[in-house]
Amino acid sequence: MKIIPAIDIIDGKCVRLSKGDYDTKKIYNENPVEVAKEFEDFGIQYLHLVDLDGAKAKKIINQKVIENIAKKTNLIIDFGGGIRSEEDLQKAFDSGAKKVTLGSVAVVNPELCLAWLEKFGAEKLILGADCLDRKIKTSGWLENSETDVVDFIKEYQKKGFKEVVCTDISKDGMLQGPSTALYQEIIENSTIELIASGGISNIEDVQKMKEIGCAGTIIGKAIYEGRISLEDLRLTISDF
Repeated sequence: MKIIPAIDIIDGKCVRLSKGDYDTKKIYNENPVEVAKEFEDFGIQYLHLVDLDGAKAKKIINQKVIENIAKKTNLIIDFGGGIRSEEDLQKAFDSGAKKVTLGSVAVVNPELCLAWLEKFGAEKLILGADCLDRKIKTSGWLENSETDVVDFIKEYQKKGFKEVVCTDISKDGMLQGPSTALYQEIIENSTIELIASGGISNIEDVQKMKEIGCAGTIIGKAIYEGRISLEDLRLTISDF
C-alpha cells in the first residue's frame, strides 16, 4: 500500500482545513517545498498536492508550487484542485505532476472527463470521489450533488478509471479515524484501486487501511499535528 502525505495549498502556503471548511484554515508552513523535501528525506515517494484556491476558482491557481516541488524533489506528485479545462490539465502535467485527480469535472462534465481519460490514459488520471453523507460534493466541497459515492465510483470504473481517491468530508481533518465501512463497501463492490483519504489519526488507522485492501492512504493533519511522525511513516513503509 502506498503511503501518501498531503500538502494542501492556499496562497502558496501549506495549510489544513477541517471538513473542507475554508474558514478553519490553519497554516502549517509558509514554504510547501520545505515540507515536501522533509517527506522525501524520510523515504516517502508519493505526494498528494491539492490547490484549494484552484478548487474554489475552478482553475489552477498555485501552479508555481507544483513546479517548485517537482524541480526540488523526486516525489511522485498527484495533483488536484480546479481542473476544468484541458489547458489546465496539460499545465499540471507540464508543471511536474505525474498524475491528476479529476473530481468536480467528472460530475459536472462527464463527457469531457471521459474524453480526457481516452486521450491521457488511466495511468495518468485518478478519479476523485469526495462525499458527505454518501453524496458527491464538488468545487472544493462547496457544491452538492445527489450522486451516491459508491454508484459514482462503480460507473467510472466501468468506463476505464483504475484508481480513485475517496474522501469522506465528515472525517477530513477531524483526526477521528477513517470511514472504514465505506471504504470496505467500495472495495467489495468494484475492482478499482482505492486510495483512502480523510480521518487518519494514527499509525493503527494506516495499518487498518492496508488490512481492508486499500491501494493507498492519504495522510494530512495527523502528520502536521504530530499524531504520526515521519519516522513512524518511514518504519511503516519499510514494513509494507
